[in-house]
Amino acid sequence: MIAIGCDHGGFALKEAVKKHLEEKGIEIKDFGCYSTESVDYAVHAAKVAHCVAEGEAEYGILVCSTGIGISIAANKVKGIRAALCCDTHAAEMTRRHNNANILCMGGLVISEQTGLDIVDTFLSFDFEGGRHQRRVDQIAAIENGEL
Repeated sequence: MIAIGCDHGGFALKEAVKKHLEEKGIEIKDFGCYSTESVDYAVHAAKVAHCVAEGEAEYGILVCSTGIGISIAANKVKGIRAALCCDTHAAEMTRRHNNANILCMGGLVISEQTGLDIVDTFLSFDFEGGRHQRRVDQIAAIENGEL
């Protein structure tokens, strides 16, 4: 299952992503928002991030106007590695090297098609481990106050 969420600036892209994934038979849990009415992105980022961190969802996808605020908020949840991606190369590398578990995008920064391509890429790659595991472990050590 994939948890998704957005603020008003990311609503249109979130809806397109939701439809795209459901057409592929992927189960979605939508944490809102559900319109273009102004909302605070941190609330929706927290819901998605906790869902992923607690293992209820394998991945999360978050969208706000730029992707910046929502990624900062999601990364405050222990165990989350939320990556803001504006192209498919970044989406591939963040899965392969960072083991990112939440994809963040800017609904007013990228086109709908680019967003769908980024989502497909993000979900197509696995973490490589190896030397990259050491770096992910260092990120966890920072979270735990050990580094």
